[in-house]
Amino acid sequence: MRAAVLRQTGLPRPYGESRPLEIIDVALAPPGKDEVLIEIKAAGLCHSDLSVINGDRPRPLPMALGHEAAGIVAGLGEGVDDLALGDHVILVFMPSCGHCLPCAEGRPALCEPGATANGAGTLLSGERRLTLDGSYVNHHLGCSAFADYAVVSRRSVVKIDRDLPFDQAALFGCAVLTGVGAVVNTAQLKAGQTAAVIGLGGVGLAALMGALAAGASRVIAVDLSAEKLALAKAVGATDSVNAADPDAAEQIRALTRGGVDFAFEMAGAARAMELAWTITRRGGTTVTAGLPPPSARLALPLVSLVAEERSVRGSYIGTCVPTRDIPRFIALFRRGALPIDRLMSGHLRLDDINEGFDRLHDGQAIRQVILL
Repeated sequence: MRAAVLRQTGLPRPYGESRPLEIIDVALAPPGKDEVLIEIKAAGLCHSDLSVINGDRPRPLPMALGHEAAGIVAGLGEGVDDLALGDHVILVFMPSCGHCLPCAEGRPALCEPGATANGAGTLLSGERRLTLDGSYVNHHLGCSAFADYAVVSRRSVVKIDRDLPFDQAALFGCAVLTGVGAVVNTAQLKAGQTAAVIGLGGVGLAALMGALAAGASRVIAVDLSAEKLALAKAVGATDSVNAADPDAAEQIRALTRGGVDFAFEMAGAARAMELAWTITRRGGTTVTAGLPPPSARLALPLVSLVAEERSVRGSYIGTCVPTRDIPRFIALFRRGALPIDRLMSGHLRLDDINEGFDRLHDGQAIRQVILL
């Protein structure tokens, strides 16, 4: 089958010329115990993929990329008796074992065996099902969805209704889980509270929609792109502030009488996190779901944590329980409360993936979806 394989990180841009992702034929072994074969129908381009391509997120190579996807069950491994051939599913990029301490606490996003497997480039079982010329190819976050097919852990898929289009369904596996989940699960924002979202990519705009759906009285969109700020206003943001303005923080504090209840950093940059901290009010919470390079550091005035009762929260996969939250978020989408179809920047062929990542890097796209 075809797959987009990364053999070397840090190649120069434009990627349309250096072509870090090679569309090549790889061998895919059948699903093992508690694994599923998925025919991939749609896969979104995400900054988490881009951060592997540019070297910000070190991963074992070679690796078949892609983690935000939807498809059809095409094969069942031993022990999988709760799915059937032809079922429609969304892939989840953090498999959960169900038995470790975080899983037992109801926090599957922090699954310890899942994190170990993702870091090692294997499935939850510790196995690899992809090979190229007889050598293993690593799995990206247990999914490797930029491909015709994927073998994944049963714990990496959530069944959905068949009437949801695949291109829309794919976005629920990362952008929506991460963005909306950061608002409703991590922050637990309540109706009437105020929020600012810094970084209006797919995750950031999903967070903005989540804050509106949760009943925030004021939702301030913050980004460097005038086009993204305009889109944020179009989907309901009450205010927009260009992060390049020297007085951006002062503007936001003036709009909210001293700062927002919740500031969501979704850009994955230290400067964005500094701004998020600055615009959070006394007693408020700064939430980050961005993934900066491992070397990034943040200096905070520790006295403010005490004297102002400030909080800083990390959010991974939106603190979600995917089997619970994906159906909830789809229901909100169907009612018009989460217009995630507005995140769609366009459709691509697998062969055009490198050019797609150029557009993502340049801020010219929010969510491009490959149709397979």
